[in-house]
Amino acid sequence: MARTDWKFDFGVGEAEAGRVKATADCRYTAERGYGFAGDGTVTARDRGETGRPWRDLIIPAEATFRADLPDGNYTVTLGMGDWILPAWTTVKADPGRLLLLRRRVPIGQFARETIGVCVRGGKLELTFSGPAPRINWLDIAAAPDAITLHLVGDSTVADQPTDGYPYAGWGQMLPCLLKHDVIVANHSASGRSSRSFVGEGRWDEALRQIKPGDYVFVQFGHNDQKTDEARHTDPDTTYVQFLGKYIEDALDKGARPILVTSVQRRYFEEDGSLRDTHGLYPEAVRKLAEERGIPLIDLAEKSGRLLEELGPEASRSLFMHGAPGEFANFAGGIEDNTHFQELGALRIAQLVAEGIREAGLWPLSMYLR
Repeated sequence: MARTDWKFDFGVGEAEAGRVKATADCRYTAERGYGFAGDGTVTARDRGETGRPWRDLIIPAEATFRADLPDGNYTVTLGMGDWILPAWTTVKADPGRLLLLRRRVPIGQFARETIGVCVRGGKLELTFSGPAPRINWLDIAAAPDAITLHLVGDSTVADQPTDGYPYAGWGQMLPCLLKHDVIVANHSASGRSSRSFVGEGRWDEALRQIKPGDYVFVQFGHNDQKTDEARHTDPDTTYVQFLGKYIEDALDKGARPILVTSVQRRYFEEDGSLRDTHGLYPEAVRKLAEERGIPLIDLAEKSGRLLEELGPEASRSLFMHGAPGEFANFAGGIEDNTHFQELGALRIAQLVAEGIREAGLWPLSMYLR
């Protein structure tokens, strides 16, 4: 049976009792089942005095640590700190799911952070970065009973691949806003509508993972507007019919469905007001939520207000707007008024968290950071 728990001691010297030592040159191998993978730089340091707790550590600069695990939910607990320097550490789980953002630990102090992660593909890959990353130890434990927040939606929600950085969906940023008691499982996929997500079997796959007490956030609409038969829905008929299917199927599993209106695109009128590009789709969601008594997060309204507050120029920083050479993965430049870079995806995720509080989603709201 594959191992579902690990306790690592990072740095130099002998491992602490009950832990596996992972030094700076511990490269991943399939036989070992753990180790550093990729091209990042890892440096180890020993801060000195015998008997001093957490005296050794690693400095992982854009470095990825991999541990092989069966698919499922896990908690990851990290020890972070340095006796002689402040630490600033960001942690992401592949592919770019933000777990901790620039966690600061003052000189001579140490922090213990527990985060929740959904593992797929038989491996957990944690990438460490930040102005001054420090990791002392790391524990991984299975969390089969944790509440799962399932996301089904399109590209504005989905986990985007690391080779598209800084392109990100808001679901990719949401984990850093939640305590480890809730684990985000992002099933969303680019280019999908409420119809095609079902037609491709993606909803059936998500349903197999949903258990009683879980939450299911549903955001479609961007691609329901497309005219091809595989994706198009009519806001008055087929759109609400498919949304109704997500609601009924989630309720049948004992889960709690939440409807989310589509996040706004960045298109402005000459007077600076936001142009409506979604037509009747958001109102159809609002009406369905009211009729069925389903909680609603009106992200169309929230994101529209945000974009109008920022205005045409400042709002560029939220979207995939990059000059030639600005984004390494888009060397020729890009102007995209639909999809977010990380900064924008994080800002939208914060609006979703705000909506969770406003909707009184208990106990989910209790687990917001």
